[in-house]
Amino acid sequence: MLRHCVMFTWSDDVTDELKAEVSAGLDGLASLPGVVAYRHGPDAGISDGNWDYVVVGDFDTTEAYQNYAADQGHLDLIAEKIRPFITGRAAVQYEI
Repeated sequence: MLRHCVMFTWSDDVTDELKAEVSAGLDGLASLPGVVAYRHGPDAGISDGNWDYVVVGDFDTTEAYQNYAADQGHLDLIAEKIRPFITGRAAVQYEI
């Protein structure tokens, strides 16, 4: 099984409406084939210096993750609603 974690920081001009659209878009990705578990949400605001948002997805195979990464809905969400509105991103995939 493969776990994918991505964190990002919103730009100052991002709206609550856009954040809600991103959340809804991510919810839709949870139903893609090969997704075993999928969680995402904003930072709890407990510690200074944290990223603003995290996505954690578990995939039954590396191929399932690669299919998710290449899914057109996923790519559109990133291109239209995430990438233009973030100032930083970090990601890692690892075997679990």
